[in-house]
Amino acid sequence: MTPLPQPPQPLALYGPAFAADPHGHYRRLREHGPLAPVRLAPGVDALLVTDYQAAVDLLRDSDTFSKDPRAWQATVPADSPVLPVLGHRPTALFSDGPEHARYREAINDTLALIEPHLLRAEVAKVAQQLIGEFAATGSGDLIAQYARRLPLHVFVTWFGVDPADGERIVDGISGMMNSAQGAAAAYADLVAVVTRLVADRRARPRNDLASYFLAHPARLDNDETVRQLTLLLSAGHDPSTNLIGNTILHMLTDRRYAGSLHGGAMTAHEAINEVLWQEPPIANLAAHYPRHDTEFHGVRLRAGQLVMVSFAAANTQSAPGGADQDLPSGGSAHLAWSAGPHRCPARQPALLIAMTAIEQFTSLLCDAELAVPAGELLWRPGPFHRALVHLPVRFTPLDTTSPAGTGRAGAHETAEPVGSPGS
Repeated sequence: MTPLPQPPQPLALYGPAFAADPHGHYRRLREHGPLAPVRLAPGVDALLVTDYQAAVDLLRDSDTFSKDPRAWQATVPADSPVLPVLGHRPTALFSDGPEHARYREAINDTLALIEPHLLRAEVAKVAQQLIGEFAATGSGDLIAQYARRLPLHVFVTWFGVDPADGERIVDGISGMMNSAQGAAAAYADLVAVVTRLVADRRARPRNDLASYFLAHPARLDNDETVRQLTLLLSAGHDPSTNLIGNTILHMLTDRRYAGSLHGGAMTAHEAINEVLWQEPPIANLAAHYPRHDTEFHGVRLRAGQLVMVSFAAANTQSAPGGADQDLPSGGSAHLAWSAGPHRCPARQPALLIAMTAIEQFTSLLCDAELAVPAGELLWRPGPFHRALVHLPVRFTPLDTTSPAGTGRAGAHETAEPVGSPGS
């Protein structure tokens, strides 16, 4: 009797090997069909969707799939490092139906208060300040000194976070996304900061997004508000940092941008779009759970089983096809913003932050180049993100003592900032 074929062993999506070559892992996963077994952390397995059409079908099918992880979560060790990202909380990310609609309405209405011209001006101002802090040295780390710090300043301003708590928020978000030892403590500290913010705004409302959440007609209680704000901060900061860093790296290493970044043939908008296709800042997520035993794209699924989407693998699959008005054909058909009822609600402000940050960089540091070979750059391990550890560059030093603070050393003229209000 011919033995039955054995299911493939799960492929690990954590550790330095995956971080160094995720697309090699995705190619091997595709050999097993549209869904393949993966390991997110020791003892925590999932099925990962790597096929574009299967990903679209999953993201839209709220009848077959739920976003509530509690049945699956009961099978996972309570100290698993992936639970800070995947564990249930009362938020739009982990709910369905009317509950999801209630949370989503509060999020959409709150984000609608972000005025694009004010946001663009704020990002441009902060970008120039951050670049000015290291411009005179002729070198810098664009992750630690720029991409990581810029979204933090924006969130401190708009959400009303105490600037003294800024680094705790960034450390909490990056710690939970790394999904390694210390992830639970990092998330707990992030929640503690936001809990104090919400308690203060409940007692003393101000003109910020945290106060608006509390006043919204959805009537969120304190814990619900804490969880929505934590979700927005987490989904906003780390992905924005990664998108800025990954796009700048793309522009520094793609020969179509060769010579001067400022005078290159390709625009920041095109570079961002290419990165969202090829190296999306959130590479694997969109956790779903079958409501009952079912078959999906030829694969048997158990009720409550964890099924995730690889945005990175689905995007880079050849000939995606199957797009319609929700996922229009052409350059905007990638899945980096997800799709269906849980499509990212912060797409426009996130793009505006990244676009303005990159335009400021290419305007002020237009001759920047990598300070190390691209192959020596390190990527943060973790199953969910595509994130650089550092991005060292060198460039002609700027004269930060000039009136605008951004003049080339030895020159009298200064660069005209790109992305200022009204441009």
